[in-house]
Amino acid sequence: MAGFANTSYTDILATTIENRSKKVADNVTKNSAILAKMKMSGKIKTFSGGHKIIQELSFAENGNSGWYSGYDTLPTAASDVISAAEYNIKQAAVPVVISGLERLQNSSKEAMIDLMDARLSVAEATMANLICDGLYSDGTGSAGKEIDGLGSLVVVDPTTGSPGEINRATWTFWRNQVSDNTAAAVTSSTIQGLWNALWADCSRGSDSPDLILCDDTVWAKYVASLQAQQRFTSPEVGNLGFPSLKFMGADVIFDGGIGGYCPDGTAFFLNTDYLFYRPHAQRNMVPLSPNRRVPTNQDAEVQILGWAGNLTCSGAQFQGRFDANG
Repeated sequence: MAGFANTSYTDILATTIENRSKKVADNVTKNSAILAKMKMSGKIKTFSGGHKIIQELSFAENGNSGWYSGYDTLPTAASDVISAAEYNIKQAAVPVVISGLERLQNSSKEAMIDLMDARLSVAEATMANLICDGLYSDGTGSAGKEIDGLGSLVVVDPTTGSPGEINRATWTFWRNQVSDNTAAAVTSSTIQGLWNALWADCSRGSDSPDLILCDDTVWAKYVASLQAQQRFTSPEVGNLGFPSLKFMGADVIFDGGIGGYCPDGTAFFLNTDYLFYRPHAQRNMVPLSPNRRVPTNQDAEVQILGWAGNLTCSGAQFQGRFDANG
């Protein structure tokens, strides 16, 4: 193509993105405490297609259960206990652009690879931040194109909204638990009692929260409430780079500070057995097209790093939100 110093640079750009796509996906996982925990639990599940992402769930017990003796007749009526939540497929992209001048200036293959490494490192970090931020969103950002994150699934008022197209006002099993502390300030002397109550509300038998995500304020109050001998850490999560403690066996993770995404004055009590990260099998941090994209009115070339999927839930009642904005 006229004007290009070396047309093989197009192949370098495309193949470099393709070769690094798995690394991008891994970096996103490592940059999010939620995804890191889900990966440990095997809750990162791709989907292969369809109009929406379907997350199966059970919403009731089998009505035929009961005690019997001898020749008693056993009930065999149909028992509708399985349903599904439906989530829209959300999309994200980070374009990587190379101008014709930059191709000329980086005329050797080695120089172009160095330039690609620098550009793709920025693209990886940008995509990781975009996804991690989206995991806390309410799904309304960017005109409803953002991930349906914890701001949609685990809310302050669980009697409103229809995440997964299930109306929380109608179906009580689809409501998360809440500890609303807006009327009185939470202190280091009260936080553990409040957490005890919320943890119990989120628990059913062996089902209980295994991950607690905190912003700066809540984290500081929880740490201040601990005695030195009570500061048990989680080596599995701690090794991923997240400061962590324990509460009732759950990992307590600090996701605040510079670049933290957890909302102010908030802690999420999550049972990750009922949360799923669902990227599309063919659109999980991959180039959107193996062919070069050249604008008709610019001397430049674009390759686009793309993602599609959503965060889904199969058990809202096992999730909790601690609101300390009083």
